[in-house]
Amino acid sequence: MIKSHLVAHVAAIAGLPTGRIGAAVDAVSDSMTAALRRSEEVTLVAFGSLSVMERPARPGRNPKTGAVIEIPASRAMKFRPGKALRAVVKP
Repeated sequence: MIKSHLVAHVAAIAGLPTGRIGAAVDAVSDSMTAALRRSEEVTLVAFGSLSVMERPARPGRNPKTGAVIEIPASRAMKFRPGKALRAVVKP
């Protein structure tokens, strides 16, 4: 599902214009992005949690030459699905 499909679906359910729903979706997305930028956890009950994790620097290998290289420290986003979402996706 892409953003325009989400907006159209929510607009149909809520009975509101797609322009207002689009603005609301943008506001939610911007708020979540800002929270993650501040390394805060974003939790949507029954859906899941998004958080930022720190990955330490570590040694790695160049697959072409086999030479040992240093992989720099980085930040990565982690998603943990909620119980209700896991139940829907689980076969």
